[in-house]
Amino acid sequence: MVERHRTVESLGVTIPSALPDPAFWRGRRVLLTGHTGFKGAWAALWLERLGAVVTGFALAPETTPSLYALAAPWAGQNSVIGDVRDREALHAAVSAADPEIVIHMAAQALVRRGYAEPRATFETNVQGTANLLDALDGCRHLDAVLVVTTDKCYRNDNNGRAFTETDPLGGADPYSASKAAQELVCHAWPGALPLVTARAGNVVGGGDWAADRVLPDLFRAVAAGVAIRLRQPRATRPWQHVLDVLSGYFLYAERLATAPGGLPSALNFGPPPHAGHIRDVGWLVEAATACLRAHGIDVENWLQDGKPGPAEAATLALDPALAASTLGWRTRLDAAESVSWTAEWHARLQRGEAARSIAGDQIERYTAGKLSARVA
Repeated sequence: MVERHRTVESLGVTIPSALPDPAFWRGRRVLLTGHTGFKGAWAALWLERLGAVVTGFALAPETTPSLYALAAPWAGQNSVIGDVRDREALHAAVSAADPEIVIHMAAQALVRRGYAEPRATFETNVQGTANLLDALDGCRHLDAVLVVTTDKCYRNDNNGRAFTETDPLGGADPYSASKAAQELVCHAWPGALPLVTARAGNVVGGGDWAADRVLPDLFRAVAAGVAIRLRQPRATRPWQHVLDVLSGYFLYAERLATAPGGLPSALNFGPPPHAGHIRDVGWLVEAATACLRAHGIDVENWLQDGKPGPAEAATLALDPALAASTLGWRTRLDAAESVSWTAEWHARLQRGEAARSIAGDQIERYTAGKLSARVA
């Protein structure tokens, strides 16, 4: 049984989070699936700065604009446009990459799209993962496989308790169920793959234009000069910045590759489950609105959307204590800072700065511990 740990906050101690080791990643062959998505593009940018040799495998960017397209050109990266449901294409990409580290992010990642496209959601998230693991079985130099799932993989009864890694998996909608099934596929896969899963969600950061996500919806509303309409303004989520989550993923892969003994097969990555970090959707939009206005951008106040939508969890929180005790990982940015960094990113882009430059600046500030927001 996984040992239960008290959070650092409960001990009254503040300890800086560990960071990825550039010496580990320099020259390391990394296969990154989903590299054209929001989180994948940030991962590719950070891995590039760490000196990794990255092969990306993903569909073409699904949004216009997209961070991946705006950050081009990608010098030194081998980008393969393909679908994880295409077994032959995936096997060919894996064979050519001969990866030492695999970070699997490719997914159908939207709850509402899961309702509209349940079959494609299961095919991508479950069969696509099985296709990847099958392709990796023959790799001779593989040190670590990290499969990214979600905080929604847990069976959620909306009791408000933060989930731990030993809680039952489940899912009352196609997306959540597909990610729970993805977890089961990984932990039941036969053979000796060095394989772990990372559970996180509700990531914010600059360069996200996905449909049906709160801050991207806000930025689209601002661009159109209209008010954003919120379906569930009182729904709570563990909001966290993309750099915090990626830092956890990289640390987990490092540990799996270098010292796997006693390493848990799954870890939660999220902010501490207390009021300062677990905020509702209305708070998130109001905080982002205030930040955008501080940057001189006009924003309409949000409105309640009276249209009924598909069922979504009212509360969601993770207990990240095991990641803290195992990896020395913690979020470095709280919810307010995460929103501020996201609003700053979009404000700077609107002023004409290059997306790659803004992202690089924020990665540098994050790793250097300069966590205050940049002056407009």
